[in-house]
Amino acid sequence: MKNEVALRKRTQIAKANRTMFIWIALASALVGTAAVVSIFLVQKLSYNERVLGAKQETVSILDSNLVVVNDLKTEVQALDANSALLSVKANDSDQALQVVLDALPADANSLALGSSLQNKLLSGIEGNFKLKSLEVKPVDGIETATNDTVVDAGAATATPNSQINFSFSVEGNQDALRKVLQNLERSIRTIVITRMNLNTESGVLTMNVEGHGFYQLGKTIELKEVPVK
Repeated sequence: MKNEVALRKRTQIAKANRTMFIWIALASALVGTAAVVSIFLVQKLSYNERVLGAKQETVSILDSNLVVVNDLKTEVQALDANSALLSVKANDSDQALQVVLDALPADANSLALGSSLQNKLLSGIEGNFKLKSLEVKPVDGIETATNDTVVDAGAATATPNSQINFSFSVEGNQDALRKVLQNLERSIRTIVITRMNLNTESGVLTMNVEGHGFYQLGKTIELKEVPVK
């Protein structure tokens, strides 16, 4: 009789333990699920806030652009009718704004500057004029690289000064050398002379010049999607 009572008690205790384990397991699962859901909701809320912030920034930029677009159009129209620009057009069919583009090219094309110097600014000058030497240096990091590979100018970043350095040596009489300086001064492209020296040998004047022109890499304006992490 006592054995039966003891056996029944142990059975009840074991059953109670199983029931308690099941309840504890269920409670743990519910708490874990609630924690995971809470973390997911917090992350989702934070992500939505970042998305809304990015959208608001885009809207602000568009609003500011819309505010200034009319003023920009007015300034462009004024430049297109600028008499000073119209007077220095390379071709009669060009618009006045083309002069601005010619003055500040959108790429670091040292060959174009060299061609302009040789064929326009230092050409057709009278007075026993002679172009002895001309060197236009490729722009480091854009037209050339240290490992002798060509760099894509469109993908590169312009240097802070955006300069194309050149040097040349010419000889001729005083009028001829004066004409060279006048041509450089009247050039559509902005040219800065950094060093110049004159010397005479056997009655012939020689002028050595070092300077640089400028460029500004073009900008691309486009709408694009930016993923928010």
